[in-house]
Amino acid sequence: MLTIHNTLTAKKEPFESLVPKTVRMYVCGVTVYDYCHLGHARSALVFDIIRRYLEYAGYTVEFVKNFTDVDDKIIKRANEQGVSCEAITTKYIEAYYEDMDKLGVHRASKEPKATESIADIIALIDKLAKKGIAYQVDGDVYFQVEKYPAYGRLSKRRLEDLQAGARVEIDERKRHPMDFALWKSSKPGEPSWPSPWGPGRPGWHIECSAMSMHYLGETFDIHGGGMDLIFPHHENEIAQSCGATGKEFARYWVHNGFVQINQEKMSKSLGNFFTIREIFEKSPWPKEETGEVLRYFLVGTHYRSPLDFSDQSLVEAKSAADGFYDLLNRLEELSQSDTGDEKLHPAIERCKKEFRGAMDDDFNTPMAIAALQRLRSDVNKLIDQGLSTEVRKLAREEFRSLGNVLGLFQLEKWQFKRNIALKPGTDSLGISGGRPTPRHGEELTEAVIEAKLKERNEARKQKNFKKADEIRQFLASHGIIIEDKPDGTSRWKR
Repeated sequence: MLTIHNTLTAKKEPFESLVPKTVRMYVCGVTVYDYCHLGHARSALVFDIIRRYLEYAGYTVEFVKNFTDVDDKIIKRANEQGVSCEAITTKYIEAYYEDMDKLGVHRASKEPKATESIADIIALIDKLAKKGIAYQVDGDVYFQVEKYPAYGRLSKRRLEDLQAGARVEIDERKRHPMDFALWKSSKPGEPSWPSPWGPGRPGWHIECSAMSMHYLGETFDIHGGGMDLIFPHHENEIAQSCGATGKEFARYWVHNGFVQINQEKMSKSLGNFFTIREIFEKSPWPKEETGEVLRYFLVGTHYRSPLDFSDQSLVEAKSAADGFYDLLNRLEELSQSDTGDEKLHPAIERCKKEFRGAMDDDFNTPMAIAALQRLRSDVNKLIDQGLSTEVRKLAREEFRSLGNVLGLFQLEKWQFKRNIALKPGTDSLGISGGRPTPRHGEELTEAVIEAKLKERNEARKQKNFKKADEIRQFLASHGIIIEDKPDGTSRWKR
């Protein structure tokens, strides 16, 4: 049974959708004023994988992810460049899609823009005003937090503590320091729309409430985003949504952890802040492989845990992916032996059970990868014993099927030879700016390769398949592929 860690209750809970076999999920998207960074990539991949797994488990997923395309940062960027806000948002929405396509992130079912949802936003604010939960001051409209007694239940903060430690700009017009803007009156040079309170634009928090309820209803299953959104964004979403409808807003709140660079918080001030496209530009591998390597790296850590990014982590992810693609290539080879056929089906079923058990446990992707790695080892041993061509095809299909849940192992071509411009004697790619780490993939001489191959052939004769597999993986990490022929001999290539 699927269990999900619910930020609202701070514990893992059995998942039950409101509508049987249908999941309605909303995830906060990006504010489109700049290129996406690694933190955006992680959040996008986390919820892409959650959506993929739910579909694999038999659910129909109605997935909504928005674009915030009216915001102070957008207005500032437009003024700096002397262009319209629409020019800024159009540019960075296109860039967002380019980045997500490289990462293999599927489009959401609906991807609304805030500026396309103004009517819904105004209607929701009007509803709050008529209920006495929101108030108008000089064309601005604020949500009155004291009218929502449960304020703070998501972030586990008390209103009195928030007031005492409030780091908000003092505004004497507000009835409480933590009251937040639902509608902002227009200022010269800013985009604006007509409203019952005069021309203006929506506040940030109200956008997501209006868009999510428009497409998913007043109560839906999952609301997600990064941990940095828990307060104040998601806290305010709950307050205004529940205040307007009198119903629970989202039943499960899912938040992914932060990204660190070489064990330091990613930030522009530390000089370790970089965009997704910078990773692709500096990567030594083809675009498609870089996207998969980055995905493999990201799924290697549980989504709620902090994620430390470094050049070395990408090199390790590439090496691990090499091992899987090496196996997929082996499974394409023709065979005249079926000695291991009867052992394959139990190995696959065991892997599928372990994989599903891992994903059912709050989407535990590291354990799911571990299940696939065990199957890879098992299948490599069975190939050494002998697998028929038909059974090899079945194994390949199973790897593709399970890998697709994580967005992995879907490429038809894979470059094994590293052929990358690393700093001499290191595995530094020059991406993260981290300290160079020892390089373990130096090109091996033919004499060393032949000696390793002879050692492996001897291990196979003695049916020591564990040792044979270890030698294969060692050679693969150095860019050497072994091909076992039906007559029992082997050959290698770089």
